[in-house]
Amino acid sequence: MRRTRVRTLVALAAAVAAVGALVLRLLESRRAYLPGAAWVEVLAIALLAVLVVWAGWSVRAYLRGEKPDLDALRAARTFAMAKAAAYTGALLAGRYLAHVLVVLPQLEVEARRDQAVVSGVAALAAVALSCAGLLVEKFCEIPPPEDDGGEAEAITS
Repeated sequence: MRRTRVRTLVALAAAVAAVGALVLRLLESRRAYLPGAAWVEVLAIALLAVLVVWAGWSVRAYLRGEKPDLDALRAARTFAMAKAAAYTGALLAGRYLAHVLVVLPQLEVEARRDQAVVSGVAALAAVALSCAGLLVEKFCEIPPPEDDGGEAEAITS
């Protein structure tokens, strides 16, 4: 598997934010208001980011020779989880940014301002989840084999 590109994640988040903002504006023009993020979502996303890094830490320790017993299947699953976390974080960041974009013109209303704050913090937590996924993908990268004269490509687990 190849590592996830940051450019891909940014494009995904931007696309979700743009489409989401259009859909939310359309719904609000028909007097259908969707709730913004809740603080429990922010906590859950932050906890998920911490758990992803924690799971990747054992793979990192194994590759550095600090932990001799690591199942190869666990390392592969950790890489897949990291990739999923990176994409999930990008999708969620786009979703929360869409909500911020929709309530931005109405910040003088206290309820809308509160929604913007919570959704903005949730977007930051989602970006942190994407960063955690990218970091753990880096942890799972296998160094190139020792070669006589040429450089070999890095292979990811």
